[in-house]
Amino acid sequence: MTQSILPEQTIPEQVLVTPAAAELIALLRQKHGLLMFHQSGGCCDGSSPMCYPRGEFLTGDSDVQLGTICDTPFYMSKSQFEYWKHTQLILDVVPGRGGMFSLEGPEGLRFLIRSRIFTSEEIAALRSAKRI
Repeated sequence: MTQSILPEQTIPEQVLVTPAAAELIALLRQKHGLLMFHQSGGCCDGSSPMCYPRGEFLTGDSDVQLGTICDTPFYMSKSQFEYWKHTQLILDVVPGRGGMFSLEGPEGLRFLIRSRIFTSEEIAALRSAKRI
């Protein structure tokens, strides 16, 4: 009896980065060393991706690591993740002032999140992998 082999399910990335954002991350890494991102959930800087020197912003059990972009971990609070878990985040950059605590501010640029909703198949793969 021949056994059929099912194609392996691909787990989609939960956070991606545009080439422009990758360039800015490289510049910031040269200036500040290892970095990390945390998607802000409001307060002083609204809902913005915040870039910090790695370890400066403490994460804990109330945070979820969505992925790694340009060797840089990207986090979000669990409560905010509940709203965003069906969405792929795309880190981009635009001219303007970033959050007052985020490293890109002096560069005249700010990080920005673009997004898209995962397909049914992608959601199933993420559930299978226990990512959502």
